[in-house]
Amino acid sequence: MVVIRLSRGGAKSRPFFNIVVADKRVRRDGRFIERLGFYNPIAKAGEESVRIAQDRLTYWRGVGAQASPTVERLLKQAAAKAPAAAAAA
Repeated sequence: MVVIRLSRGGAKSRPFFNIVVADKRVRRDGRFIERLGFYNPIAKAGEESVRIAQDRLTYWRGVGAQASPTVERLLKQAAAKAPAAAAAA
């Protein structure tokens, strides 16, 4: 099965995660099929904390990829921030 999940990067005590499409059997930070975006949990106020390619996300979900619970939560948070950012611009 193909899943959309987080792959950890960054230094010790400074996490940074890539949002990737990978085979479920492959280890967390191992080989992946495609990188969809990133999540920076320690982003400052002016920095972008989540970025995801919506077109590729739609494609992968259309062919049956399932997102992990954490990625689902991040997608909901990003969707909630997007209308607020669009209204401010």
